[in-house]
Amino acid sequence: MWLIPLAATVVAGVFAVMLARQFLARHGQAQLLWAIAMAMFAVASAAVTIGVASGWTTRLYGIYWALGAVLNVAFLAGGELVLLFRKPWVRWAVWLVLVFATAYTVAVISGAEMSAEALAVQLPRGIKVFGGGTPAHGLAQLVAYPAFAILVLGAIWSAWKMRGRPELRDRFIGTLLIALGASVVAAGAAFAATGVLAGFIGTLVAGICLMFWGFLRASRPVVVPDALPVVAEPAQPEPTV
Repeated sequence: MWLIPLAATVVAGVFAVMLARQFLARHGQAQLLWAIAMAMFAVASAAVTIGVASGWTTRLYGIYWALGAVLNVAFLAGGELVLLFRKPWVRWAVWLVLVFATAYTVAVISGAEMSAEALAVQLPRGIKVFGGGTPAHGLAQLVAYPAFAILVLGAIWSAWKMRGRPELRDRFIGTLLIALGASVVAAGAAFAATGVLAGFIGTLVAGICLMFWGFLRASRPVVVPDALPVVAEPAQPEPTV
């Protein structure tokens, strides 16, 4: 079973590297934020791989919870906002919120108590590990849920603006695939909440692969249709005397 989250680790890692290369080439803040988010996915998937294969520790579960259940979606949403609203103040506001959210998440999880009994299963449930109503367990609702809504609505809005433009067909489909992939990963939270390991891992891998596919599709060069040839009007015969 641990081979499947390992595959997700590899896919997310390759995705992060490709986004980082785009950032270095174009200096786009959206690519940087998405590269960080995919790196978080990769690390969180690696934590799941180790936890399933050899058992969970408090440190391992803290890494998984912080990067996989809380922060990665926030960075994806931040990249979407920067892409949609190309204003310097938006970029600074997004980074400020993300830095605060990261610091708060790390502080809460570092100080949280975790149940050793709850960590003894293959897929520990957050409500059992941290306890219902605790700040650590509530991080997903506080950070990840609003970020997911921003991400999906932003992607749908982007796709809507590109509709009916043949030259942007790949970007249109890619944007929808990214939104769909994020939704599949989010749906995996239902499996994680009930401790269904196969369902959680399946949605994790499927969602990351869909986002990767969408990124590849959206990154294809935009081909602008050739302009229609200009047909010269027939020459008028010169008048005869």
